[in-house]
Amino acid sequence: MSPQTPPRPDLRPYFDELERFADGQMTPAEQEAFELRLEQEEDLADAHAAYEQLTADLRWAAGHDTLRLRLQALDERMNERGTALARVEQLNQRRQRRWTVLGTLGALLLLAVGAAAWYFTRPSPARPARSWEAYYQPDPGPVVTPALLHARPLLSEALDQYQSGHYPAALHSLGRVSPTSVGNDTLLYLRGLILLRQGQGNAAQLYLRRVSDENATSELTRRARYHLGMAYWQAKELAPALTELRAVAADSLNPYRASARRAVAAGVLEGK
Repeated sequence: MSPQTPPRPDLRPYFDELERFADGQMTPAEQEAFELRLEQEEDLADAHAAYEQLTADLRWAAGHDTLRLRLQALDERMNERGTALARVEQLNQRRQRRWTVLGTLGALLLLAVGAAAWYFTRPSPARPARSWEAYYQPDPGPVVTPALLHARPLLSEALDQYQSGHYPAALHSLGRVSPTSVGNDTLLYLRGLILLRQGQGNAAQLYLRRVSDENATSELTRRARYHLGMAYWQAKELAPALTELRAVAADSLNPYRASARRAVAAGVLEGK
């Protein structure tokens, strides 16, 4: 039997505080006090987790609608391309008829075709891939061991869904995990990873940036900085992407140093 789903926490008593905290509108002292309350007040921690899940669900719904519009635009472009190719084919057929009539120019035509064939089939210099996926080194997350499954079943469920590519389900499961049991930075990092794999680079930045701003010498912060750079790249914000990846490439302790150096060395993030 599956475990009974716990009742949803009531957000109303904490909504203003949660909204100010998420938007970064608290002073440093207020934020520190709020984070301390998150560790001490279970109701507040549950409300915060529910608020994070609510905002993630709203972003997912908006992203789903955006994807539908992009697919419609792609269909229109493909239709336009098909029409253009048909026109080109018609023009080629007309040219072939003219060449048949102008038999006396056959020799010159063969020379022209040979020259054109050489031009279009000659080896071209290899160009580096420009897509962020060609340089991205994913983080599979912690291995779901029997010990982790026993100690933190909700986190294990979210990790298993993430590693299986079920990203919306992973986000939903992660929203049920209390920061007090796992650590707020870990939840922020995992949420950023999942959103990045979903193609939501802008949303992923919000979580990865909060982790990378905490402690620049921690392992989790180093990892978050690499994925933050890739989230900028995915969102086509090339200048901040290059800045973050250069910092990662210069950090000898960062586990993603080699991947970042390869992306920086390719020059694909340089402004044109």
